[in-house]
Amino acid sequence: MAKKVKYYFDTESLAYRKIKPSTKKKLGYISLFLLSSALFGFLCFVALLNSSYLETPKDKLQAREIETMKLRYAILNKKIEQVEEVLADVEDRDNNIYRAYFNTAPIPAEQRKAGFGGVNRYKELEGFNNSDLVINTSKRVDVISKQLIIQSKSLDEIMALAKQKNKLLAAIPAIQPVKNEQMKRMASGFGYRSDPFTKARKMHQGMDFTAPTGTPIFATGDGIIKRADNSVSGFGNHIVIQHGYGYETVYAHLSKYKCRAGQRVKRGDVIGYVGSTGRSEAPHLHYEVHKDGKVVNPINFYYGNISAAEYIAISKVANQENQSLD
Repeated sequence: MAKKVKYYFDTESLAYRKIKPSTKKKLGYISLFLLSSALFGFLCFVALLNSSYLETPKDKLQAREIETMKLRYAILNKKIEQVEEVLADVEDRDNNIYRAYFNTAPIPAEQRKAGFGGVNRYKELEGFNNSDLVINTSKRVDVISKQLIIQSKSLDEIMALAKQKNKLLAAIPAIQPVKNEQMKRMASGFGYRSDPFTKARKMHQGMDFTAPTGTPIFATGDGIIKRADNSVSGFGNHIVIQHGYGYETVYAHLSKYKCRAGQRVKRGDVIGYVGSTGRSEAPHLHYEVHKDGKVVNPINFYYGNISAAEYIAISKVANQENQSLD
């Protein structure tokens, strides 16, 4: 299409003449065209930069770094799984071998694997494309770190117990309080028995050894005499030894004492003599073992001075639901 030519009427020559644009106007048109072209090009460039159609070298580098990061996190999580397996094995041995060997309560699983409550520790990691991956990995590392601290403290405790092993073994009430040759029989064991006075069935929290009045009674483990008096109703003259490590033993119905409160005694020391004081039907020793504040069956501790055959014989008598002597 041909370009339109504009004319004007010259009144002097009475003729039409072409209208020629000025140089200044031409330059203005050219500048406006160039400016609009540059602006359009810039807008297109910005649009391409923010679209998925154009990938700059920087974008390619970032993409490679992200993939590398994901790979490293995957490797890290694999190593965390291996650490978790090893730590679980150490915790199992700690609870079921080391702590059991030293008569120490195991650490509960909920204490070992407890999380972190309260404030959100990972808030600064939220809002990114791979936040879940980073947050979950961070949580696993934090939980393992806490488990390692707990396990380290537990092993420190086990190490301290190992150094005190001889003291621990000496403190455990490991012998009978009355010698076999000095007692008539083991009259009643631990468990539900018939009360000699009311004939009602009730829990008998110890073992009764019948023996003549004046028969020596022995401390069953090293410890300190906590009390030697007759202040507890029904026990008559009785002795309580605090052995440490959660152990206490009780000796009741004594005819007399051979110790005093606060005195240190060794396993095998004579601490008193059999009698029938308090709520007692006949001369005998009522003997109890306490561990961590709970009454336990004394028969489980007679490994220090009886044979396997004697243990079996005593167990048969102790398990009979007969009548107790107190």
